[in-house]
Amino acid sequence: MAVAHGVASGIGGIRAAGDLVARMQVSKGMRLPEAKKYVAGKLGASAADIADPVKMDEIREDLNLGRVNAIPGAAKGIDAKFRIAEVLGIEINCVNLFKKRVGWKG
Repeated sequence: MAVAHGVASGIGGIRAAGDLVARMQVSKGMRLPEAKKYVAGKLGASAADIADPVKMDEIREDLNLGRVNAIPGAAKGIDAKFRIAEVLGIEINCVNLFKKRVGWKG
């Protein structure tokens, strides 16, 4: 996990796409280049774009993936995690637990 945290910080964490890349490394066992390529493809961006905080702020806003600074009406917390799971096509434990608790049918 320490490596994933290092990578997430190195790619800017939530300021860019480091958190998303690290999530793919941990959840799918992807190597860094493979995880970057996967995330970039899912976001419709280039590998350079996902490391650019300005470009990623726009992408995160467009896809409603959560941002560093909370903005009224924008996804945050579990809402952002729902969107991340949907966009990346992955399972996130807290999202699944939430769905189970509320009897999610969607």
